[in-house]
Amino acid sequence: MFVLVLAAWWVAAGAGPGGSNGERDGTAVNAAVFAKSACRSYPPTSGNRHLTVFLDAGHGGLDPGSIGRTQSGSAIYEADLTLPVELDAMAMLRRKGFSVVVSRTANTAVVKLTTADVDGRLLTALGVHNDVAARDVCANDAHASVLVGIYFDAGTNSNAGSVTGYDAVRPFAAANKRLATLVQDDVLAAMNREGWGIPSEGVQTDDQLGSSLSSSSLINNAAVSYGHLLLLGPASPGFFSTPSLMPGALIEPLFITDPFEGSIADSHHGQEVIAGGLAKAVEQYFRRERR
Repeated sequence: MFVLVLAAWWVAAGAGPGGSNGERDGTAVNAAVFAKSACRSYPPTSGNRHLTVFLDAGHGGLDPGSIGRTQSGSAIYEADLTLPVELDAMAMLRRKGFSVVVSRTANTAVVKLTTADVDGRLLTALGVHNDVAARDVCANDAHASVLVGIYFDAGTNSNAGSVTGYDAVRPFAAANKRLATLVQDDVLAAMNREGWGIPSEGVQTDDQLGSSLSSSSLINNAAVSYGHLLLLGPASPGFFSTPSLMPGALIEPLFITDPFEGSIADSHHGQEVIAGGLAKAVEQYFRRERR
C-alpha cells in the first residue's frame, strides 16, 4: 500500500546513469505542468525501435516513502532506492533502442506542488494523490507504450520477497498481466542468480496491494471504494480522472524493512541487477507483442 510516511529531511541518491546530471540529454515533456527534473524524455542511444517506455521511480521530494534498515543498521528511504534503479533501467533500455520517459531524475516531486499539496515538510493527502496522478499524466503526455512502476515494500521483520501488481479491470488487462508476469519473473530470476534466495510473492492484482492512499488519509469518500493502485487503476468519478492509457505493472522487488533485502536494495550492484531484470522484461514484452 502507498503510505504517506512522516519523516524529517532526507537526502536522495544521485547514483545511476545520469545521477544529478540526469537532465543532460533529456527533454521536459511539459515544463509547465511538471516539477523541474521531473517527467523527462530520453532518446535511444543505440538504434531506434520507435517505442517509448515510461519508468516511475516511486515517491520523491517531500515523500520519502517507506523507511527501512540495512544489516549495518543504517536507515534507508524508499525514494532514495527507486531512483537509481529507474535510472539504471533507463540507460539499459536506451541502449536497446527504446525511448524512455522517467517520472523523475532527482529528489523531487513529479507534479508542481501547490500550497494545498504541502503541510510544512510533508505532503498532504491531496499532495500524495496529485503527485501519483501526475505520473500517469506524464506517461500519457509522452505517448508511452508501456508503464513500469518501481517501488519497494515494507512490513514486519517476517516479511520478505518480491511482488508485482497489475490492474485486472482495464481494457488492456491481459497485457497488464503479461507484462507483470515478465517483470516479476525476470527481476526475481536476476536477483536469485546472485544467490540471494529472494522469495516470490507472485503476481497479484492491484486490489490485493491496496490503494494509493490509506483509509485514514482520505481526500473524500470516493477513496474508500477505489481499491486500486492509482498508478495502474481506472478512472473514478470524483476521485481520479487521468488514468494511464497503456499497459502497466508495478514491482516491489524487495522488503527494505528486512535488513538483508534492504542491504541489497541499498547497494549499487543490487540496483543494477533489478534494473537489468526490468530491462529484459520490457524487451521480452515487446518481442511477444509484435509476433
